[in-house]
Amino acid sequence: MNEFKIIAKTFQGLEEVLAKELINLGANNVEIGRRMVAFTGDKEMLYKANFCTRTAVKVLKPIKEFKAKDADEVYEETKKIDWEKYMDVKSTFLVDSVIFSDNFRHSKFVAYRVKDAIADYWREKSGGDRPNVVISNPDLRVNVHIAEDEVTISLDSSGESLHQRGYKTATVQAPLNEVLAAGLIMLTGWDGECDLIDPFCGSGTILIEAALIAQNVYPGVFRKEYAFEKWKDFDADLFDRIYNDDSQEREFDHKIYGYDINRQAVQIATDNVLNAGVKDIVSVEQRDFYEFEQPLDKAIIITNPPYGDRITTDDIFDLYETIGKNLKRNFVGNDAWIISHHEELFDRIGFRPSTKYALFNGSLECEFRKYQIFDGKLRERREEGLDIKTAEDRRHNLKFKPHKKNEDGEWGTNPRTGRNMPTDDEKHYFKSKPFKERPSKDKPYEEEVNRKWGKDSRWKLFEAEDEEEAEIINRHLGKWGDRSVRPTRNERKAFFEGRTSEKDERRPRRDAERPARKFDGQKGEDRPFRDKKDGKK
Repeated sequence: MNEFKIIAKTFQGLEEVLAKELINLGANNVEIGRRMVAFTGDKEMLYKANFCTRTAVKVLKPIKEFKAKDADEVYEETKKIDWEKYMDVKSTFLVDSVIFSDNFRHSKFVAYRVKDAIADYWREKSGGDRPNVVISNPDLRVNVHIAEDEVTISLDSSGESLHQRGYKTATVQAPLNEVLAAGLIMLTGWDGECDLIDPFCGSGTILIEAALIAQNVYPGVFRKEYAFEKWKDFDADLFDRIYNDDSQEREFDHKIYGYDINRQAVQIATDNVLNAGVKDIVSVEQRDFYEFEQPLDKAIIITNPPYGDRITTDDIFDLYETIGKNLKRNFVGNDAWIISHHEELFDRIGFRPSTKYALFNGSLECEFRKYQIFDGKLRERREEGLDIKTAEDRRHNLKFKPHKKNEDGEWGTNPRTGRNMPTDDEKHYFKSKPFKERPSKDKPYEEEVNRKWGKDSRWKLFEAEDEEEAEIINRHLGKWGDRSVRPTRNERKAFFEGRTSEKDERRPRRDAERPARKFDGQKGEDRPFRDKKDGKK
């Protein structure tokens, strides 16, 4: 197949991780940028970038690059694109824009002009008819990126953000993004060689992403749909081969443990683990970190403890002091990785990190720190020639210092920019709201579910009209969590939409008459491949 340019977007700080993923998948000419990785590949590589990568947020296919000084020039250049290659007059489309330019101050206006260009292109081609713009589930998503005067028009091959895996039934307050969670795990270098513990597991995002990494199960297996499946040149057989290929999956001989003090969070995490089909290797319990005990086997901690936009209570300081004391007392000989927002909180842990990564959790500037927990004092370790820092660790150490007012009430110098005045982000740091109170552990989980979905309804979204439909619903609702069966993509889409579309019936993803591949470590023959159009397997 012919190769073309592809752009994968990610979070700041995860660019190198995403680049390694893409190289392992077969990408060529990989170039790392800010919050993105550019590379070349064919149609199969485009599908794999969506289906297989854990740290990509969007995958874009550029179709035209040019320079423009105003929105009218963008309109003229967009209208010159041969849109018949990508859509027809009956197609629906949506335009979004990302702008970093002094010449273009209104991103929505630029998107509006691109929409006009596409509509006018089709009016002239069809004698007056034009495609419709829809916000929900369009046939084609067009992305406009402008950096100063450099304009790139791309097709969005992903659709909804790739962090929306599809395995979560519910979330806790301020949940960790799935892409960020996977990136944190991959930054540690953990690949399933020992047990993993998250003592502040929340809705279980780190637990589930770790389970998928340990077994090398691609995150795309849970996804309802990708935008490229509606493209004119979509190759269903090629994508089916990618979807059905389990040759890279492997056994995981250790265990993943999640704990949380909040009962509602534990129940939500349990449901999500069940829905992701990883309950055989993931254990979730309600437990206070004050009760943390030394694990019997070698383990690693990767966790996202509670923190907020501003330090206002003594409780959060006490929590981080407890983290440090318990790690020192009950996690000797192991590594702990912690992400947090405030230098003050890290200081409360009480010992020096060996590695630091600067990351963003949403809009919050955070650090991801590695603590090597050893017995004895640091000086004694170094006298023995056991320096806790390696050359690789030192290379990744970064400065992290919140910018505060000095004793005279004046703003300190920003060490990154050299400016004395605070940035907007720095102002937000001081004006932000206090910590939000964590959900009460005494609030019954069932009460919250019943309030949201109706009494005894659990997560049931609609009533089954027959036994076959009921079986599909039950499998999607988590009753397939024993990994004995897994809904097909066709069944998953039917669940979300409440019906099976004609398009799905014409091109089933797999043969629904046969049981889906088991998740219990059995390979190959247990995974049915969908019927071909001529009826042959």
